[in-house]
Amino acid sequence: MIKIWSMKKNEDAAARRKPKTSAAQIRVQKDLTELDLPPTMKTHFPDPTDLLNFTLTITPDEGMYMGGAFVFSFAINNNYPHEPPKVKCTHTIYHPNVDLEGNVCLNILREDWKPVLNLNSVMVGLQYLFLEPNADDPLNKEAAEELRKNREQFLYNVKSAMRGGVIKGTHYDKVAVQ
Repeated sequence: MIKIWSMKKNEDAAARRKPKTSAAQIRVQKDLTELDLPPTMKTHFPDPTDLLNFTLTITPDEGMYMGGAFVFSFAINNNYPHEPPKVKCTHTIYHPNVDLEGNVCLNILREDWKPVLNLNSVMVGLQYLFLEPNADDPLNKEAAEELRKNREQFLYNVKSAMRGGVIKGTHYDKVAVQ
């Protein structure tokens, strides 16, 4: 009887040492197993035990951003899915919907977020921004203005910025891979 009691105490101690899995971690795990990413999108987990912090690389295979590799960091807090993930572009890029600090203007990351949305929804939304930049809801107002007024100049600026160029005094990170 005493041996059973001491075994029970050891099991209880082991259970206390094991970190509890949060609801956010369970939901993220579910979202990740259901991901159906195209070859143009890849996730990377710097710490494989931390599913709440990872990066997504988007390499558009069509459109004006084709030939670039754009990395976004995802930071998911414990209120997920009731709060959207925090998503930032890790490079300085020339895009109407991404500011120079990497903040992303995507409606489902702000006012249109709903708990039924998942990580796949966010990732597809990010990819769509590279296919169809939205000049009507910009974070980079200069880029949006150029897109509206002079599409050819905007395209030239995109290609120049992707090669690490300088546009109107701002140096952009080299993201071109081809």
